[in-house]
Amino acid sequence: MTPLSGLQFAKLLERNGWRLLRVNGSHHIYGKAGVDARLSVPVHGNEPLKLGLMRHLAKLAQLTLEQE
Repeated sequence: MTPLSGLQFAKLLERNGWRLLRVNGSHHIYGKAGVDARLSVPVHGNEPLKLGLMRHLAKLAQLTLEQE
């Protein structure tokens, strides 16, 4: 599994129904209707997300990482 950058992960979220609510510094906050969770995705250029963070965000978003 190759780590995605924050920008790539944000695009993956948007393709799966999540929408950008706001930007706080370099963190993009996403929400989805019917889901109580808010996801904070750090977007630091092309720097890849750490694997544990990427897995955690994917779990909260109810995504499988094979949907890349």
